[in-house]
Amino acid sequence: MDTRRVKILATGKYMPKRKVTSEEIDRLLGVPEGWVYKKTDVSVRYFIDDETSSYMGAEAAKEAMKSAGLCPKDIDCIVYASGTAEQPIPCTAALVQKALGPEWHGIPSFDINSTCLSFLAGLDVMSYLVEAGRYGKLLLVSAEIASTGLNWDDKESAALFGDGAAAVIVGRTEEGGGSKIIRTAFNTYANGARLSEIRGGGTRLHAGQFSESTREHYLFRMDGQAIFRMAYKLLPDFVSSLLAGTGMSMDDFRLVIPHQGSAMAMRLIRKKLGITEDQLMYITPDHGNTIAASIPMGLHEAIRRSRINRGDRILLLGTSAGLSLGGMILEY
Repeated sequence: MDTRRVKILATGKYMPKRKVTSEEIDRLLGVPEGWVYKKTDVSVRYFIDDETSSYMGAEAAKEAMKSAGLCPKDIDCIVYASGTAEQPIPCTAALVQKALGPEWHGIPSFDINSTCLSFLAGLDVMSYLVEAGRYGKLLLVSAEIASTGLNWDDKESAALFGDGAAAVIVGRTEEGGGSKIIRTAFNTYANGARLSEIRGGGTRLHAGQFSESTREHYLFRMDGQAIFRMAYKLLPDFVSSLLAGTGMSMDDFRLVIPHQGSAMAMRLIRKKLGITEDQLMYITPDHGNTIAASIPMGLHEAIRRSRINRGDRILLLGTSAGLSLGGMILEY
C-alpha cells in the first residue's frame, strides 16, 4: 500500500524573537559586507533568545490547533520530527507535551529523527498508522535550533542556518474527499555519512569528554561542496523513480516544496529537475536553512499565501545527512 487517504488538516509556525540580518552575520564571521548574502541568498534568519525547542514546538502546535478548531482531546499522538533534540533524555515530544500544558497529559509522544528529512519521514511513517485507524488525529512537530551548534570557523555553513518551528495536524480524509499521499520514497547513501555531522554528544564521544581541545567535535561540520556533488548526481534518477508508474511529470505539480538548503541547492533543484519559478516554494531568503522545520514551514507559508488549494498536487523533496534523499507526492 503506497497511497494513503490522509489529510493535512492545519499548520502552524513559530519564529524566534531574535531577527538576525546577513550584515550581522558578516560582522560575526569577519567577512566583507555582502559576503553572506552573496553566498547563501539569506537576508534574514532568526536565532533563539530565551526559547527552547519544546517551547517553539508548542507555540507552533497551538497555532495549528487554533487553525483546525481542535482541542487536546482530539489529538491521539504527538510526534516530534527533528534533527536537534532538546536533550538526550527524555524524548523532545514529551517536553513539547509538557510545554503545551496538563490538558495534554496522557497522549502518546515520541521522536523521529532523520535530520533534515525528519518531518518527511515522520509524515510517511505515521500516515500508515492514521490510515489504519491506529490514530485518528496526529500532531507532528518540527522545531530546530541550529544556532547553538554552529561552528563560526566554518563560515559557509554558519552563514546559512536559522532556528524556528512548524507543526502540522494530520487526520484521515473524509468520505468523498480527495486528499491523499500518493507515493513516498527514501534512499540513503552511507558513503556520504561523514559529509554532514556533529561527532560529539552521543555514546562514541560522550558529553563528559568535552573540553576546549575537543570542542570542534561537538559543533556542526558540513562539506557543502561534496554534498552538492552527490545530490547533483543522484537527484534526477531519484525523482524519476519516484514519479515512475504514477503517470505524472513535473508539470503536474502545482508546487514543489523542497528542504530549504543553500542557494546552490535551490539552483540545482530547478535546473536538474525542470521546476519553474512559479512552482518552487522558496523561503530560504527570509528563514535560512531551518533543518527539518524547513519543509513544514514551506508548507505553512504555501497555505498562508494561497499558493496551494485543496486538490492541488504537490511534491515535498529534500536531502539530509546520511546522505539521504526523500520525496513525497501528495494531493492537498
